[in-house]
Amino acid sequence: MRFHLLRLFTNSLTFWRKIRRKITFLFAKVKKALTFAPAFKHSQIMKELEAIQFVHSELLKMGEFPEFRSGDTIVVTYKIVEGDKTREQAFRGDVIQISGHGPTATFTVRKMSHGVGVERIFAYCNPNIAGIEVVKRGRVRRARLFYLRGLVGKKARIKELKKFS
Repeated sequence: MRFHLLRLFTNSLTFWRKIRRKITFLFAKVKKALTFAPAFKHSQIMKELEAIQFVHSELLKMGEFPEFRSGDTIVVTYKIVEGDKTREQAFRGDVIQISGHGPTATFTVRKMSHGVGVERIFAYCNPNIAGIEVVKRGRVRRARLFYLRGLVGKKARIKELKKFS
């Protein structure tokens, strides 16, 4: 009985020692972060953020596109450069997600091509996008429609949103 109690006591001591080590380590980490974060570092970070925002505003120009949501069927017309020639190609499909905001926002369009699902990610600020046309509005309850990847045939259809006026 004594041996059992002694073993239990030593096990609990080692447990508390480990916990104490972890806690002191975390406090030391926080204290170190607070002491090595002077005020000038904050202003330097703000200057870097302003520079990034300036680059985004100057280089990444947002195109004028119609408003669309997940579930909508759209046609994205984009320019393709092949050597000296440029041509426009249409990609028609359903929007399965819209991610990001501002100049770095993207949207994913999925279509079925000869029984194979093809997805393409477009950036809103891509200068190669000639235009976007909304073909029909879809009635969905989710923002990301990844469940469509597992559906085949008529089950993969999205119902059309009907507005009554």
